[in-house]
Amino acid sequence: MLQSQYAKFRQLTIENALRSCRLFDGLSAPDLSVVAEFVILKNLAKGEYLFHERSRSDGFYIVQTGSINLHHVSALGKEHTIHLFRPGESFAEWTLVAETGYLAHARAAEATTVLFVPKPKFVKLLGHRSEIALRVLQSVSRYLELVIGLLDDLVLKDVQARIAGWLLKRCPQPLSNAPAVIKLNRTKRVLAAEMGTTKETLSRTLAKLREKKHLRMKRNMITVAKPLKLQKLLKEHLADL
Repeated sequence: MLQSQYAKFRQLTIENALRSCRLFDGLSAPDLSVVAEFVILKNLAKGEYLFHERSRSDGFYIVQTGSINLHHVSALGKEHTIHLFRPGESFAEWTLVAETGYLAHARAAEATTVLFVPKPKFVKLLGHRSEIALRVLQSVSRYLELVIGLLDDLVLKDVQARIAGWLLKRCPQPLSNAPAVIKLNRTKRVLAAEMGTTKETLSRTLAKLREKKHLRMKRNMITVAKPLKLQKLLKEHLADL
């Protein structure tokens, strides 16, 4: 009896997690149930690796709780974060259309639970659900945008410009002079890794922007005093390149 109840609870938990993912949004309850039956739950401790770059790819993942840091390590050993995936987000869908293995490293940024979706069974499902196949292509396209954005930040911008761009993307009205409050939902170390810099450099740069009255900071909240002014600062920097 207890085993049966646990199996039902597990099934419902996985179905709810799938339902929160864009890939499966709008999928019928029977189809959602089918996917949930072959999905595998994986628990990771903080710092534990899910996969490594170029390792064999057997499927893709969805974050249920916690967060996954997807990153690349250069030949010189420098780590560059591509994206921090949070609950409801899927990643590594490129494995469905490529045989090159995983394209980056994936590590738990905190205690994390992910759903592993095995490639063979999911590809079989795609055979009669073309709308999901289209969403997979859209997810792969978003990954490409993330990589291009990362290259743009690393090649064309210094740390101050990267921070300014990161903040402006999160301002509801980036062309306004009305203050915008942004909540930092990650540690400075994780944010620094996303920007290809160190925690110390990030802190110094934030301090400089605060001294110039562009920002106000209180605990995990950052207030952009005048988004439009910060936008002009960013444009001036890019014009000087």
